[in-house]
Amino acid sequence: MKNGKLACRFCGKTLDHAIVDLGMSPLANSYLKPGQLLAMEPFYPLKVYVCDSCFLMQLPAFQRPDEIFSDYAYFSSYSDAWLAHARKYTEVMIERFGFNRSSQVVEIASNDGYLLKNFAERGVPVLGIEPAANVAAEAIRKGIATIVDFFGAVTAANLVEKGIQAGLLIGNNVLAHVPDINDFVSGMKLILKPDGIITMEFPHLMCLMTGNQFDTIYHEHFSYFSFITVEKIFSRHGLSIFDVDELPTHGGSLRIYACHSGLAGRSLTENVHGLRQREMDAGYDDIEFYKSFASQVTETKRKALEFLIKAKKENKSIAAYGAPAKGNTLLNYCGISTDFIDYTVDRSPHKQGRYLPGTHIPIYGPEKIEQTRPDYLVILPWNLKEEIMGQMAHIRKWGGRFAVLIPEARIL
Repeated sequence: MKNGKLACRFCGKTLDHAIVDLGMSPLANSYLKPGQLLAMEPFYPLKVYVCDSCFLMQLPAFQRPDEIFSDYAYFSSYSDAWLAHARKYTEVMIERFGFNRSSQVVEIASNDGYLLKNFAERGVPVLGIEPAANVAAEAIRKGIATIVDFFGAVTAANLVEKGIQAGLLIGNNVLAHVPDINDFVSGMKLILKPDGIITMEFPHLMCLMTGNQFDTIYHEHFSYFSFITVEKIFSRHGLSIFDVDELPTHGGSLRIYACHSGLAGRSLTENVHGLRQREMDAGYDDIEFYKSFASQVTETKRKALEFLIKAKKENKSIAAYGAPAKGNTLLNYCGISTDFIDYTVDRSPHKQGRYLPGTHIPIYGPEKIEQTRPDYLVILPWNLKEEIMGQMAHIRKWGGRFAVLIPEARIL
């Protein structure tokens, strides 16, 4: 807050432009146990702003990170596609930069060790930093050295004092989860070796907007990044983004490569120049560009409800696959509960037996699908739809059909 008004978490300018309002919603990863169903459930505004100076799209922080992430339900190891992505990343990093037994790899928000184990298996020293104690415990059980902490300048300074600096500093899908972006990036600057490399992966704002992926907006995601904005953030803290990859993960992500500014031999690639120009040509540095987003979000809600109402009028049974955070944004914004979707299933045992926040849709194991044979299976983690359709292909034997609601309602 600044003078009683919301201020940009990066540049401090007053936030005057609300771009889309998704109403009131619970924390997207606050899955409920049976005994919590009759208790009061907190809901918070899900209203997105864009700064007209640095063009960072952002949500106000209503909960402290320790209240969101200290006991976390998301474990990375339950997606085959994501595990394959992690293995491929390890191969690319070792081949391109030559990391070996004399290197030090540090991952911020290392989750259950799903990625670092690939480096460890190749003899590369690793350290994970993970704020969720229950998730970190799983990494430690796998033999991955992990400290339980929220990363920032203080954590970085403490590690440097102990002689730990990163030759490769990794952050996958963590940048959006950081309320104090300046403290976080300054911490990366501190812990990075003089010739070290940073890679960060995060959903690309361009894909979010063009793909109508508004369900990736939830309270755990404080910020939504274009390339031109993340470049400004890193530059302010003495870090230079010298390369960028565009990835298909999470509906379209960026992997940025950064180093200390002025590091010899790290000139900017054509990927950097090309993506920056494409975003500017599209209007990501113009506040007027962002103002059409709300209407396409509203239209998606209408189409989702039309599909579900039509199916119910035809006496079709509907179940869902997955209990992702993005699904909870979609369901709560659209007002979709057990009146439309009977239940959902998820491979993670950490979610089974619980209920989705807000909508109270029960979560079962995948075997429930075979037991009830629904007419439609709505895939909530639409970014994994190919993997899920392969796993659940047997629904077609009774005439079951797959559907998604993002970027628009359609039968697959």
